[in-house]
Amino acid sequence: MQRKINPSHRTDIVFEQKLRNFKFTFHSTWGLFNPKQVDRGSSLLIDYVEAPPNAECLDLGCGYGPIGLALASLCPQGSIHMIDKDFVAVNFARKNVLQNGFTNCSVYLSNGFEQIPQSQSFDLIASNLPAKVGNELLTIFLHDAHNRLKKDGRIYVVTIAGLKNYIKRNFNSVFGNYKKIKQRGTYLVSMAEKK
Repeated sequence: MQRKINPSHRTDIVFEQKLRNFKFTFHSTWGLFNPKQVDRGSSLLIDYVEAPPNAECLDLGCGYGPIGLALASLCPQGSIHMIDKDFVAVNFARKNVLQNGFTNCSVYLSNGFEQIPQSQSFDLIASNLPAKVGNELLTIFLHDAHNRLKKDGRIYVVTIAGLKNYIKRNFNSVFGNYKKIKQRGTYLVSMAEKK
């Protein structure tokens, strides 16, 4: 006997959320990170990231797109690259770019920086780093980010606060600097600059 699943489990989860005074409609699905609302870590990062209106930005590990879309609204004359290694996340991020009417975003599947055109450099890179990213992958991400940032470009990450010393040590090792931007509850936004 074939078991039936609730049909609503197969339909998009749709919600509205205000980020940096912009109202967004998000489509998501089960299996993606925080499918029913933008998570508190990403919201904190969005609240404190600074970018000029013409910035070339990268959302590393975009999920269904909240950080990238917030950057697109903050940088209307810039361009936003949104990448993720999960094809479901990429599909929903593309849907959300269209749903919210942005034309300055490119969303594509990439394992880290692998599929980003070699000639592409950035003024800003932002990421909600998973707590269990691991030393090796973090090292790859940070070195690739350093290589792809323009002079005076910035990387912003949000992590759990327990990783503060770990992020500080790695930012200082790769970028030669570290700045704590904001801590709220269990989340911490950190920034480094390419000198």
